[in-house]
Amino acid sequence: MRNLKIIAFTHKTTDISNIGKLHIDSENRKTRLEKLKGNNISELMYLSTCNRVEFIFVSEKIITKKFLSSFFASFSESWNQEDINWAITNCNTFEGEEAVRHIFHIASSLDSLVVGEREIITQVRKAFDECSKLELTGPIIRLLINKTIESAKEVYTNTQIAANPISIVSLAYRKLRELGIKDNSRILVIGAGETNTRMCKFLSKHGLKNLTVFNRTYSKAKALSSHIGGTALALDKLSSFSNGFDLLVTCTGSEDYIITPEIYKSLLAGETSKKTIIDLAIPYDVHPKVIEKNPTNYIEIEGLKEISEINLKKREKELSACKDLIENQIVDFKQAFKERKIELAMSQVPRKIKEIKEVAVNEVFSKELESMTSDSKEVLDKMLAYIEKKYISVPMKMAKEIFLEK
Repeated sequence: MRNLKIIAFTHKTTDISNIGKLHIDSENRKTRLEKLKGNNISELMYLSTCNRVEFIFVSEKIITKKFLSSFFASFSESWNQEDINWAITNCNTFEGEEAVRHIFHIASSLDSLVVGEREIITQVRKAFDECSKLELTGPIIRLLINKTIESAKEVYTNTQIAANPISIVSLAYRKLRELGIKDNSRILVIGAGETNTRMCKFLSKHGLKNLTVFNRTYSKAKALSSHIGGTALALDKLSSFSNGFDLLVTCTGSEDYIITPEIYKSLLAGETSKKTIIDLAIPYDVHPKVIEKNPTNYIEIEGLKEISEINLKKREKELSACKDLIENQIVDFKQAFKERKIELAMSQVPRKIKEIKEVAVNEVFSKELESMTSDSKEVLDKMLAYIEKKYISVPMKMAKEIFLEK
């Protein structure tokens, strides 16, 4: 289990705005993650959310400063030594059982910016599915994530940690209501991913219907606008939009700023009133100069930390029960991990037995078999098949009993 490793960047170790440095666009993800695997990594999973980036991997290498330096040098061709040093200083690393405990805590939302939010379990599952499709993961990470999801469900089912659930989206909406947003506000929504979909549902549910949704893929913008009402436009129409707005909500996966000073000026359409901006993207979608040069109510992830800390205090009583459950799940995982290691180690046995049988039939006893009747050959084939099956199952069972007892 010591080969399980995690390199983590979270809201606890660095400013959320800086976590955006670790974001990888989906179209570049396969190439860049495959390059990372070149650091003696056999399996790799990449998890990126609005307040964390986690590299979950399997490697025989110990995580030293030298390993981290090589790892981050492979992460981005544009990174210089200063970037690499920043990453080494701001990451947390976990190995073996601590890595298992860390990912179990993540999926159970104990390590989330908003403790008790259930969205993280879906994000973990989707991150694994994506990396699996990219052929980056393998049997060890598959087992880890299956047990992680199982553990999180146990926590959500048997504790009150997620009672009266809140999320980053609900916190942002709460802040929005405090600002006194009006029901007839003109709302621009940039991006049609999960976060903005949830935000749009909040807005629509509370009577805010005047929405215009922009997305790089027009069909996704259309699907979202059809579901909640409003208008859909392709993202490339943003710079020519001239109807003005009162609220701008943005959350995309872009590595570059979407709302530049030039685009923002165009969106204002000559209006000078104070606007409200909700930027839930990591890295941020709104260029800092937009906030510096214009009167805005600016709501972003970093600014929601204070509210999340109040939420944490309310849920502290449940944390102990959650951690106890997770410790039990870790014990179960250790057992499952041992069994899986034995299965992997024994996986070559069936092939070897088949090779021995083929040599016996085609070479060693080929002349003797020629003199046998068809009925005798049929009986022999059945007998060999039976022996082959037992030679596979019996050693496997014995090995499990011996190693697991030890």
